Amino acid sequence: MKKEKRALTEGQVEKLQAVKDTLKSLIFPLILVAVIAIAVYLIIHFVNPVAETEPVAPYGYSGEGEAIVVESDDLVFTMDPTTTLFTVEQKSTGKIWNSYITDAESDGVALGNEKARMQSNVILSYAVTNGLETVFDSKSFSVDKGIYEIKTEGNTVKVFYSLGNVEREYVIPTVIRATDFEAYLEQMESSYKSAAKDFYKKYDINKLKKSDDKTALLENYPILETEPIYVLRDTVTEVRKQKLEDGFASVGYTYDLYLADKELDLSSSTSDNPVFNMEMDFTVDGNELIVEVPFDSIEYDPQYPVYTVTPLPYFGAGSKEDTGFVFVPEGGGAVINYNNGKTSQSDYYANVYGWDMDLRRDYVIHNTRAYFNVFGQSCDDSSYICIMEDGSSYGAVQASVSGKANSYNFVDAKYSLCSREKYNIGEIANSDVYAYLTGLPEGEKIVQRYCFIDSSDYVDMAYAYRGYLEEKYGQYMSLNTDTQAPVSVEIVGAIDKVQQVVGVPVSLPLKLTTFDEATEIIKDLDSQNIGNLSVKLTGWCNGGVNQKLLKNIRLVSALGSKKDLNELSKTAKDLGVELYLDGITQYAHRSNIFNGFFSYRDAARLLTKERAELYRFSHITYKAREGFKSYYLLHTPLAMKMADNLVDEAVKYGTGVSFQDIGMDLSSDFYRKDYHSREKTKSLNEELLKTLDDRGANLMINMGNDYAVPYADMVTNMELKGSGYTIIDAEVPFYQIAIHGYIDYTGNPINICGNDEEELLRSVEYGAGLNFTIMKESSFVLQKTLYPEYYGSEYASWRDRMIEMCSRYNTELGNTFNQEMTDHEVINDYVRSTSYADGTTVYVNYSFSDEYTAPDGTVVGPRDYAVAR
Repeated sequence: MKKEKRALTEGQVEKLQAVKDTLKSLIFPLILVAVIAIAVYLIIHFVNPVAETEPVAPYGYSGEGEAIVVESDDLVFTMDPTTTLFTVEQKSTGKIWNSYITDAESDGVALGNEKARMQSNVILSYAVTNGLETVFDSKSFSVDKGIYEIKTEGNTVKVFYSLGNVEREYVIPTVIRATDFEAYLEQMESSYKSAAKDFYKKYDINKLKKSDDKTALLENYPILETEPIYVLRDTVTEVRKQKLEDGFASVGYTYDLYLADKELDLSSSTSDNPVFNMEMDFTVDGNELIVEVPFDSIEYDPQYPVYTVTPLPYFGAGSKEDTGFVFVPEGGGAVINYNNGKTSQSDYYANVYGWDMDLRRDYVIHNTRAYFNVFGQSCDDSSYICIMEDGSSYGAVQASVSGKANSYNFVDAKYSLCSREKYNIGEIANSDVYAYLTGLPEGEKIVQRYCFIDSSDYVDMAYAYRGYLEEKYGQYMSLNTDTQAPVSVEIVGAIDKVQQVVGVPVSLPLKLTTFDEATEIIKDLDSQNIGNLSVKLTGWCNGGVNQKLLKNIRLVSALGSKKDLNELSKTAKDLGVELYLDGITQYAHRSNIFNGFFSYRDAARLLTKERAELYRFSHITYKAREGFKSYYLLHTPLAMKMADNLVDEAVKYGTGVSFQDIGMDLSSDFYRKDYHSREKTKSLNEELLKTLDDRGANLMINMGNDYAVPYADMVTNMELKGSGYTIIDAEVPFYQIAIHGYIDYTGNPINICGNDEEELLRSVEYGAGLNFTIMKESSFVLQKTLYPEYYGSEYASWRDRMIEMCSRYNTELGNTFNQEMTDHEVINDYVRSTSYADGTTVYVNYSFSDEYTAPDGTVVGPRDYAVAR
């Protein structure tokens, strides 16, 4: 009998329909989740695939024996092989510099991890895909584990560190054939023989005990099936393993034999903990200690890329009882006094050569920058400077005072090796995902040169740096023959402004100074005898100041013709004025295919393989500035080609060339098939400038990164004071002492810097030339443009004051610009003095109210300067 189908009630139908609707509504979200999961998986595993590699094998321990001593006529280098820590003694003064903190363990401020770092020669950090960073120090993760080796070659001591959270590897067999073991026993001394018998257990397949797991034994030691073996007991302590190692070594047991026996043991498992190998070389040369870390020596699992390396983090650190200071490369240089009590202030940190523009930023609160590669310390009657040579572009200088992380004052350099970039994956993942540089640049290395000085004065430290520059650059660092003060005038040709064309808003060039007007300005200024005049012409081509790609260079027609520009060049030459055509060579602003720029082909690449798209950032919101379009960092070979194009154009018009970016900005390029490291780009830029200098070209650069300065005729917009970190106690002209009289340089434009009086006084103190930015048009034309920085540049408004300022400057100080700077003194909170080789001394008074009377009777009014001869 068939059962009758029961009809569904209306309520049941509604419930069933609701279930169907719910399932339907989940289909799309489930598909979306699956797509997201696949996308994240592909990003992590395939965008930067990591090849399977052999585990990094740690070094064996060789830290025994007597102290290692390397000596020169000036220094004594002594290393303790049991710790790898060392001292450097200056023979002339008896000063001893330690590579570590001698009483770190008793420091009441430092925590446990910090104490270990205070006793380490190197600190290394690594990171993983989610950005988590882990720090290893050489004491806890290498020396204490005995996984390092030391070799001496002439005047060089090489230390090979393995850093990792691993047990020390002892050269003793964990499994060995019975015949071999018993043969070794016959040769051992009685104490070693007794220990070996106690610490090894014999297994014979035919004589196993009931408690022995035959299956497990054969699985772990297959050799047992054919012959008896001895197996090291699990309970053997580290001390007993050391005794066994000594015993086996005494009868000729080698590392190769150990590796052969290791093959018999299938029970051994490889640790998943990352291990890093690296080499540090210490070379004594005269009064210098040269420390090197070759990149080719750094071994690591690509799954754990080396993120940062900090060599000698506490070298020469000053205690609370010491008197001295830390020197940092902020602005022209800065001093942080030992124990200054500024423990609530941020530590000092500055990227050498500024930010790598091929690394993405979403916000910019403060741009840290050091344009020269020196830091150091002064203590008692001695000092040292550390010159960051190879690898400097990866480095950042950091410093702190006692009472913060520990009780010491220190400065060091931290190098970013495997750069990283966060993927822009929005909210599709619960954690951040990072891409890392997949390998270190071949053949590169970190080199730090410590130069020891028999003086505690920062002036003498600057002299030592000057001597280094003269030796390194030779003819490119020679005293000039200037008899007048250098004056740099930037004449702004055109900017871009949105204008109406047939009712359509279009960005067009807006003239500020024509070529003819620039010619008249140069004639006017030259007639006033204001000094050694150099003129930089900006905004003269390809749309104006915010210049388009220099693939095809076209004059801004509103400024005049080629004939007009030639006439400007001829007039400048006839008057003895150096004229420079300024250009942007590393970036593409407002450029598209019609300008010869195709971003997918021509832009540099981020680590994520995205195009290097850049933004201007607001000083108020710290975000991308509204109104300005994004622009692109150029692929390095294309950037070098743009530099060549600019040079060719300058040659055509008979002028010098001004690079707006080369010598100031320095970037990597992670183009997949044409990778350029930051160091490689630095070498290309330096070679370009050197070649142009050899050809006799006149060169002008901005800011003045140290590798570019020796080849330049003029450096403009050099940061004299720096950012004003509150941890700093005094700004000093360290870099200017080193180069004054050899290279002409200026600070920021006096008339548009925001504080013209302060900038003038700073220029006087730092021996800088004067710098101005001018335009012929009235400031009113800048309304409704994106260039408010030029509001103070109207020539008519500034002409008389500029001439008065330059004329006085040239009359009183013009004789000093072919002289070396011989002294500088911070007299009090407001007064500074600078002296020159010909006996000239200039006093600068920054006070707003008090005048100052010098010991020689010179009186300096408030906010003024005075010269004594």
